[in-house]
Amino acid sequence: MIVEATNYFAKEGRAEDVLKQRRRATEIRRQLGLAPGRILVRTEGDGPDVRWECSFETRADYEADMAARKASTDFTEARQTMHTLLSRFERHLYEVDQ
Repeated sequence: MIVEATNYFAKEGRAEDVLKQRRRATEIRRQLGLAPGRILVRTEGDGPDVRWECSFETRADYEADMAARKASTDFTEARQTMHTLLSRFERHLYEVDQ
């Protein structure tokens, strides 16, 4: 099992916009037939303002998901808009320890 985690650190005063844009990207994922994943919103601490996570059965499933995103004009535009709202972005991949 592969887990993709993306961390969104909003520019000053833009946390709500980041959340709205992540929701928009998630809706595009649904329209593409991809798993929506889950959106997490920071309630305390110094971490990212918004975090998105999604699980994939195999590395090949993850790579197919990435290819579908890359092929989507709507998703590409959503990603570009997101980056205008951020001071920092991180993407991490994890393998579930059995």
